[in-house]
Amino acid sequence: MKKMSIKTVVAVGIGAALFFVLARFVSIPSGIPNTSICLQYAVLALFAILYGPVAGGLIGFIGHTLGDLSWGGSPWWSWVLASAMVGVIIGLVSKKIDLSNGRFGKKELITFVLTTLVAMAISWVVVAPVLDIVIYAEPAKKVFAQGLVAGASNFVTTVVIGGLLMLAYTKTVAKSGSLKQEQ
Repeated sequence: MKKMSIKTVVAVGIGAALFFVLARFVSIPSGIPNTSICLQYAVLALFAILYGPVAGGLIGFIGHTLGDLSWGGSPWWSWVLASAMVGVIIGLVSKKIDLSNGRFGKKELITFVLTTLVAMAISWVVVAPVLDIVIYAEPAKKVFAQGLVAGASNFVTTVVIGGLLMLAYTKTVAKSGSLKQEQ
């Protein structure tokens, strides 16, 4: 197994902390019980694209766990695992979306949007509701409604805010070959 670099470990710590802060203090009620419109998935997507699927999974897992613990209860493991899965799936395309070289054009945007759609659908419309039923014996109708709302709202916020974060990040990176030697 490949060891994680110090840079990736630090990124996981920072990403999980940002995920936690956004989850804890910047969630918007959706109207569906225990389901909020979340901004933390945009940050998770940025870190997953920059550092890959292992970092993305750890950020989602740690950040969501800390967020749940901060409310005074125990973690809701089905949703923690769904958050981790979002990070893993989006991180899988980190080689195709090379932000570190300052590229985030139409092709990368389409890849990001489609990958985010798949990640949210699998995580929130399948994994979270099914595990809610299996682990917590929750009613199917309730958890699938929660999953649909969470998946749809997380998709929109991640694509819009995450896309803007990625575009902003690429503007801070010098593109290869863009520097010229002075004569």
